Amino acid sequence: MRDTLVLNASFEPLSTVSLNRAVVLVLQDKAVVEQAHPELRMRGAEVDIPVPRVIRLCRYVRVPFRRQAPWSRRGVLVRDRHRCAYCGRRATTVDHVVPRAQGGQDSWLNTVASCAEDNHRKAARTPEQAGMPLLRQPFEPTPADAMLLALGTDDFDALPEWLVQPAA
Repeated sequence: MRDTLVLNASFEPLSTVSLNRAVVLVLQDKAVVEQAHPELRMRGAEVDIPVPRVIRLCRYVRVPFRRQAPWSRRGVLVRDRHRCAYCGRRATTVDHVVPRAQGGQDSWLNTVASCAEDNHRKAARTPEQAGMPLLRQPFEPTPADAMLLALGTDDFDALPEWLVQPAA
């Protein structure tokens, strides 16, 4: 499970890593803890450190620029926070706004999270044809937004204000 956000030395989000990997980076003095889970600590014979939620690398890592986050079914569910775009209940599937049968593509702007019931009810129709208006319009997250959203709703809300920018 990837539950620790890694920031570059310039405070830009780079990736998410497992808790074990984050602790190793801190212990090797390759990163510092920027934000820790409240009241949780990792203890060993010689070590006592806070459980990291956000770490920052000590040295800048040059990363190739990516203009857009790659589309994935999991990414759509995370972007929409596992909430159905039609009724607001828990979403388990991805629905195409313009169905594939009508030429719709797998893209950020053409897919939304949906519960199985609404996905089946809408079938191969557009929301207008099915009489099912969208509660939220789909948007294309930046790579940094996609990374922050991947941390999960609870962690996302607990991140420092200087790191979180409002989503579109």
